[in-house]
Amino acid sequence: MIQFQGVTKIYPNGVNALNDINFQISKGEFVLIMGESGAGKSTLNKLITKEERPTSGEVYVNGFNLSNLKGKKISLFRRSIGMVFQEFRLLSKMTVYENVAFAQEAIGVPIERIEDNVYLALKKVGLRDKASYFPKELSGGEQQRVAIARAIVNNPAIIVADEPTGNLDTKTAWEIMSVFEEINRHGTTVIMTTHNKEFVKQTKKRVLLIDNGSILRDYKRKVLTS
Repeated sequence: MIQFQGVTKIYPNGVNALNDINFQISKGEFVLIMGESGAGKSTLNKLITKEERPTSGEVYVNGFNLSNLKGKKISLFRRSIGMVFQEFRLLSKMTVYENVAFAQEAIGVPIERIEDNVYLALKKVGLRDKASYFPKELSGGEQQRVAIARAIVNNPAIIVADEPTGNLDTKTAWEIMSVFEEINRHGTTVIMTTHNKEFVKQTKKRVLLIDNGSILRDYKRKVLTS
């Protein structure tokens, strides 16, 4: 599903963000990407979504070789990925419904199908009854749930979540993690960058630990019971 082969990324300013990265993520996995600020996590995400190109090496996602992807094929590829960000990035003048529907309208989904799709996505994140609310009327956790609904409404094969709990309190962060776990249980591959070490300690998720642009460890922990 996702494969990095000898990937190095050097930015024009000389910053070496990733150094000869090699890993593979299979369909249906839930992977936590961890590391300090500046370790290379965001660059890795941007390579997966083709916001950046590797300086060398190959990136394969959903059967696409991203090095060879051009034009309309880029848009087609990006439809297979849902993005969730730390800052929510909701449109303040649109309702919850409209924020989620916008993702469908952007790819030309027939209008007669949009309503059912939007309400299904909102149901999955527990917000069907708040479709008419505006973002400012919601808590931070609820706003993030709207962002997740927007990311899943097009039924992507992969969700890439960049520090999605970074602005949330501990309780709400775990609630959002549970939403992602439920999405993953239905077959969607989830890749989440996080600083939350409790997610690592108390879940069985695979962890890619990045340090100074290199994968320091690739492991799966057992849940701590103490």
